[in-house]
This record gives sequence, C-alpha cells and structure tokens, in this order.
Amino acid sequence: MQLVVARIGRAHGIKGEVTVEVRTDEPELRLGPGAVLATDPASAGPLTIETGRVHSGRLLLRFAGVHDRTGAEALRNTLLIADVDPEERPEDEYYDHQLIDLDVVTKDGGEVGRITEISHLPTQDLFVVERPDGSEVYVPFVSEIVTEIDLDEQRAVIDPPPGLIDDRAARDEVADGHSASARDAAGEEAAGEEA
Repeated sequence: MQLVVARIGRAHGIKGEVTVEVRTDEPELRLGPGAVLATDPASAGPLTIETGRVHSGRLLLRFAGVHDRTGAEALRNTLLIADVDPEERPEDEYYDHQLIDLDVVTKDGGEVGRITEISHLPTQDLFVVERPDGSEVYVPFVSEIVTEIDLDEQRAVIDPPPGLIDDRAARDEVADGHSASARDAAGEEAAGEEA
C-alpha cells in the first residue's frame, strides 16, 4: 500500500535542503537517509533521501542529486510516498485515509458531522469535522476526547468537553447550574429595584 508520508516545503539555505511537512508517525523510519520515495507528481521522483536533520523544530531533508537552492525549490509541494505494509501498523493507530469520511458522533449518539481532513500539528493531530450545516469544528485526536474509532461501522465516537462542539453550552453554563441569561435577568431586576 502506498501512503503519503510528507510534503516538501520551501528550500532551506543554498545546498539543496528542503523543509518537509511530516505526515507519518514514524519519520525516523520512513524519512531516514537511504529511503527511496515515490512522488506526486511522479515526474519529480523517485527521490532518495541523502541526509536529514531537525532545525528549529522542522525536519530538513536533502535528496540525492539535489545540491542547490534551485533544485530544492523545484521540488516544492511535491508529496513523498512510501510503500507500507498494512499489517505492520500497531493496533489503535490509524492512517489518515482510514479516518477521512468517518461519521463523528457523540457517546450518546448525537450526530456531529464527518471527518474531512486530519490536521497534523506539532503537539497533536486534529480532526477537521464538517457539520451538517456546512460549518467546521476541530476535534483534538486524543484519547480523552476521541473514545472510539470503529472502522467497521465507519464512525468515530467522541466525548467532547463543554464548548468544543457547541460554544453556546460553554457560554451558558455556570458553576451553580443556572444559565448566564437567567443570572443576567436577575441582575437587571435588582438594578431596577435600586433605581
């Protein structure tokens, strides 16, 4: 199976290095020196990784045969594709293509929407979920919130904290169980009595 493991970004310096947006949980395995990767567009590759290093939190790669800034810039936005054995993936880990288009529901069965994209951030991954009304909500892909991924049923079950899915819930909740609007109304009455 072929999977996208990175996207090439800007050239870095003048010696052919490029920044890459990593799209794999195993960059040391998939993007190490000597790795040969297919590309999209196919005309850019295959590319063999010559060196790799981390600089200011970004992975920098240099490919065999690319030794100047011009060659590095020509690779910008190229996708790097690795051949991956689907059986080697540990349980409870998922590829992006397995998660895209899953229905997202709350643990009590409420419909949230459909996963349209996985956003890979430095600290965590986010599900980009399209709501039935066309709006988007971002759901952190952490076990405290995403409680179940059921590939057979094509759904992700979430237990969202207040305000994640519906920001009105966070605005209206107060510690004593009364809504903010009821409290505001009581405050207006008291102000009227003082006048």
